[in-house]
Amino acid sequence: MRDVDESQVRRLVREAVDRALGPGSSAGPARPAGPRPARGADTPAGADASASRRVAVGSDHGGFELKELLGRFILDELGWEVHDCGTHSSEPVDYPDVAAAVAREVAAGRCARGIVVDAAGIGSTMAANKVPGVRCALCHDDATVLNSREHNDANVLALGARVVNRGLAQRMVRLFLSTPFGGGRHERRVQKIMALERGGTAG
Repeated sequence: MRDVDESQVRRLVREAVDRALGPGSSAGPARPAGPRPARGADTPAGADASASRRVAVGSDHGGFELKELLGRFILDELGWEVHDCGTHSSEPVDYPDVAAAVAREVAAGRCARGIVVDAAGIGSTMAANKVPGVRCALCHDDATVLNSREHNDANVLALGARVVNRGLAQRMVRLFLSTPFGGGRHERRVQKIMALERGGTAG
């Protein structure tokens, strides 16, 4: 029996994903030649250009195992740089601290997107959305991820480790990082959302 060539297997998987989801949906382990601009409703002024393919990830102890798996998946399979905001063990920590750390990386423009994980995803969503400039979406399936990106320009994804399984979580992260914001009529609505955190009104 011949030894399996892992690089060939990865190439075949990427080609299959590209055929199924469209070209560019599966970035392999190799980094692109240059950074791809991140399009969004309100990219922070002075944002680091190299951050366009950098993801901040973080979890509490309840989401630690899934966060670790997703970090490796993002780096090895999707080719994005990963900035790990913790936690780094299964010892108990407070989810608002980690979610805020991820949110601040995104709001400051040091990372294009963020991913927060706790047991249900609810608390981390609430905490992340307290950081100005962040639109954190708690998603449970492909449809909610696509809507969060296309309609709401979500820049942070929240997942519940006890709600979604590992395979689904990986697929959702792939969609979150590859789906562009729709713009158009959605741009006006996102701007109204952001006006609320500045003390304005949605109307």
